[in-house]
Amino acid sequence: MSSGHGGNLTRLASEYGCDPGEILDFSANLNPLGPPPGLRDIISRHVGDLVHYPDPDSSLFLARAARSWNLDPAMLVAGNGTSELLFTAVRTLPVRRGVIPVPSYIDYETACRASGLPVERLVLGPDNGFTLDLDVLAGMLAPGDLVLLGQPANPTGVVSDIRALLECILFHPDVFFLVDEAFGGFVPGFRSLAGAADNLVTLHSLTKIFAIPGLRLGFLAADPALAERIRNQLAPWSVNTLAQACGAAFLDHSDYLARTVETTRTLREKLGAELGRLPGLTVYPGQANYLLVRSQTLGADELAHRLMADHRIAIRTCGGYPGLDQSYFRVAVRPQEDNRALVSTLEQVLAQARSTDPDRRNKNNSRNSRRPARVRSIMFVGTGSDVGKSVLVAALCRVLLQEGIRVAPFKAQNMSLNSYVTRDGGEMGRAQVVQAQACRLDPDVRMNPVLLKPSSDVGSQVIVHGRPVGNMRVAEYVRYKERAWQEVCRAYDELAADFDVLVLEGAGSPGEVNLKSHDIVNMRMARYAESPVLLAGDIDRGGVYASFVGHMEVMEEWERQLVAGFLVNRFRGDSSLLAAAHDYLLKRTGKPVLGVLPYIRDLGLPQEDSVSFKAGLFDKPKPEQEHVTLALIDLPHISNFTDVEPLLAEPDVDLRIIRRAEDLGCPDAVILPGSKNVINDITYLKESGLAARLRKLAARNCEIVGICGGFQMLGREIGDPLGLEGEPGSVCQGLGLLDMRTELAPEKTLTRRQGTHAPSGTPVHGYEIHHGVTRGRGEPILVFDDDTTCGLAADPQAADRVWGSYLHGIFDSDPFRRWFIDRLRREKGLEPLQGPGATYDLEPALDRLAEVFRTHVDLDEIFRLLDL
Repeated sequence: MSSGHGGNLTRLASEYGCDPGEILDFSANLNPLGPPPGLRDIISRHVGDLVHYPDPDSSLFLARAARSWNLDPAMLVAGNGTSELLFTAVRTLPVRRGVIPVPSYIDYETACRASGLPVERLVLGPDNGFTLDLDVLAGMLAPGDLVLLGQPANPTGVVSDIRALLECILFHPDVFFLVDEAFGGFVPGFRSLAGAADNLVTLHSLTKIFAIPGLRLGFLAADPALAERIRNQLAPWSVNTLAQACGAAFLDHSDYLARTVETTRTLREKLGAELGRLPGLTVYPGQANYLLVRSQTLGADELAHRLMADHRIAIRTCGGYPGLDQSYFRVAVRPQEDNRALVSTLEQVLAQARSTDPDRRNKNNSRNSRRPARVRSIMFVGTGSDVGKSVLVAALCRVLLQEGIRVAPFKAQNMSLNSYVTRDGGEMGRAQVVQAQACRLDPDVRMNPVLLKPSSDVGSQVIVHGRPVGNMRVAEYVRYKERAWQEVCRAYDELAADFDVLVLEGAGSPGEVNLKSHDIVNMRMARYAESPVLLAGDIDRGGVYASFVGHMEVMEEWERQLVAGFLVNRFRGDSSLLAAAHDYLLKRTGKPVLGVLPYIRDLGLPQEDSVSFKAGLFDKPKPEQEHVTLALIDLPHISNFTDVEPLLAEPDVDLRIIRRAEDLGCPDAVILPGSKNVINDITYLKESGLAARLRKLAARNCEIVGICGGFQMLGREIGDPLGLEGEPGSVCQGLGLLDMRTELAPEKTLTRRQGTHAPSGTPVHGYEIHHGVTRGRGEPILVFDDDTTCGLAADPQAADRVWGSYLHGIFDSDPFRRWFIDRLRREKGLEPLQGPGATYDLEPALDRLAEVFRTHVDLDEIFRLLDL
């Protein structure tokens, strides 16, 4: 690795017996931001142009470059990278000798010798930081010389004083100067010399600044007559169509270029400081996107070998640079997580070198030891909502638990009306509660630090770390997101400290281009967690493979690199029939399908997303045996619909979801569920005719049950003095079936409860989540262990037929649920169910789910991705 160029991953992979994708490459100096947004869009848009020859003059690209540098287009020559232009310019210029300050880019001397020019070196030393003394340079010059230098220099990153350099150029009109500004775009406040003198040629590489080395693109600037002579020495069509298109588009990305300068500066300074703290290393300050380092502990060649052989990290040794010896190496400035991995690994390797242990290698050598000391993680994202992400996370969590691994779930931001209250009174998404149970953990708000509970089509209540911080419309929340992101990172780091593995869940789709710029839950979270990503899709909906390809197409390059593969979910049939589609997907995206999971009927786990509920998740065939009929009213803002899921497990219950008044009929009982906007939903009941039908059913002795928001609707009035759901000071008339009044209050009740259902004496448990304070006449129906009460019925001892409470999860209690159903059976003239009813226990469902996951997913690859 001491000769040639950096970035030759093919040669390194062959030499060390690995795949190029395994190598963390610090040998090539590219933009740490990666390519500008839209690279893939530009390439896709111009694929159709590949049937024609490219523009031989690169007209559009050079016009954009001339505008950016404020130059005459006639002064510019486009090339297949600046290497082509360097060799052509040296060959074309009327010069007799090359003068090169060294250390410098090795191809300056190569280009001179290829053109038959002798070379004189001006050796710069480390004592003055490799700074070029222009007076010394001037003393060496003679007419017909060609000075070749980098601005900033490579590999030192030193920038010469532009005024002094320009004075030197102008003072020697019979000497040509070739100034390579390949890395100038990374330098804060950089000023280009392009067009400043007739005896000056400047090189401008777009390969580095736009991170497109595979496309190769650059240009030079020179006096128009000289530029024409150089242009005539180039082969025609040297710049391909795609490179021209990308260059023309990227030069307009001023925000990206400005962000590049600031990001590179921050990363460079931090990397330099961290490397400088390692014993035996000296770091030379530079201003580009790389750093020159000297090792006093281990020769650079041996250091580079150990980094590649044991850790798959490539650095650029500098022993081949004139003026440097075998102790020097250069490292690129890469994203922070990569820089951290380099520093951590260098610290380990150098410590081994200083050790007296004859076997100085890490006993656990592997390419994965380059990872910093961060928790292992993996993320599931989806092609859309309700494709099974939550269930897949729960499945893998249970699998890892079964393997004896300390695992926890994490979802940065959840939008759901199905929430839960933790033991310490925090509110979080119900899906993460189920996932926590899959890990046999108590739910912890750190598992879901941000919860959004929609209260309208354009606004939500925002809950952070389990506590509401306010109601926000979409634009307001977007502004708040950066603050939320800091809380997300804090929660993740705290949770990660307690576990071996975190299994992350995304939200919606990472391909939603309108949301990507302020995403805090999908790929941005995966990057923060340094997590491989699995993209899941629901084949039962159709179009899953096109969706996989489409998602990869709209992702930025750094996002694509995080994607480890695909999961096909909810397949009905023989998965071997999908082989051709999987082959196509691999060829098109380079990513494999890691599993095809079957459609699981009657999963037996609470569903988080109302999409499934609205699509008919609870629609079940009517029981063939004698049964009772329950009607659940589907409110526009229904919340915690999972309250009734335990009833689905009972063999003698027909649960019908009611969305129209004419479908209500004469059930044995009606359940009014929770609501995130009670005032709007009771208005819906009235306007739809359901309110009138409910009153008629109550008059006919049909049992009417209200839970939380549904309980509030049963009363006479709901006041909203602060305008939490309607106009401030408004009063909404309820159904009037219970003699009570509710006032919505800013303080949110969040508490776990356990106690007894007074009429039956059966135990109940659950949680309260509500803003309302309800007072009325009647007897409470629930008595909790702390002697507080909840709920109301006119006369529970007389089996009053209209009742309600704030307790979510009341039907989770097997004894109470059975009592409730058997009472309905008796009222209907049926005997109580013979034998035991259902047992509401998620453990068997989670174990069954884990077995399905083990059977249908490449678990070895999952474990490899997790470094297990």
